Amino acid sequence: MLDLLCVGDVMLDVRVGAGALARGGDVHGRVLLRPGGTSANAAVWAAWSGARAGVAAAVGTDLAGSLCTDALRERGVDVGAVVRHDEETGVMLVVTEEGERSMVADRGANAALTEDDLPSLHAGAVLVSGYLFLQEPGHSVAARAIDAGRTPLLALDAASWPLVEAFGIERFLRGAGACDAILANEREASVLTGNVGEEAAKALGQRFRIAAVKRGTEGAVLVIEGRPIREPARAIVQHDPTGAGDAFDGVLLGALARGIEPEEALASACRAGELVAAGPETWPEVAA
Repeated sequence: MLDLLCVGDVMLDVRVGAGALARGGDVHGRVLLRPGGTSANAAVWAAWSGARAGVAAAVGTDLAGSLCTDALRERGVDVGAVVRHDEETGVMLVVTEEGERSMVADRGANAALTEDDLPSLHAGAVLVSGYLFLQEPGHSVAARAIDAGRTPLLALDAASWPLVEAFGIERFLRGAGACDAILANEREASVLTGNVGEEAAKALGQRFRIAAVKRGTEGAVLVIEGRPIREPARAIVQHDPTGAGDAFDGVLLGALARGIEPEEALASACRAGELVAAGPETWPEVAA
């Protein structure tokens, strides 16, 4: 049985870095193609940390779909539940300039995932993508995954504060009611609770058995059965935070599913997030 099954997103990341863009003109920079997607990122880093991880998602029949699926397999992730649809694989464009980051997402085949595509959701932990939950098409698939999850640890990530606001806070909390765990960054937690910082984590901890809030330079807070656990951030030179939260989620849930103590699980999750933010690569080169 898998320790962690991630349901939702596999995409190709196109990363563009330049000192500054010239609107309507050309500049020199660096363009990288990397496999990514929230579910894929979480599963890869869970596998890196020693968990048995898998992904349930949809990719296209194109070259990008093969590239992403092969990269997952090479890193020890079970891809038996990755289906292929006659759509283009999803693509995320990430543009970085002068300390600013802008993103454009094309969900592609991710939006073609159906309830019939879902495998038996039996694992030590199941993580449902907030991007799947918060958007149409996709919400019914995420809701089905939440209803059908056969796991001691069913988790949902909040994904994006603008999407949460557009979806509706009360609707989100109702739909997530069957989940054991909620994973959010500080802004998402604030939108969901009306509180800030650790108080937002505690408020989520009153609704869910487990609440994890990623606070950037303030570290992270894990509230588990009402008990807050704090992990400070270490000083790093940040390269690109894209995917750092996904790595945190995967390592944390994979560790908790294996019975690792919450303090150790939180520390490992923070370390994974820091490695992503400080390094030029989205995924580790080899699985642990």
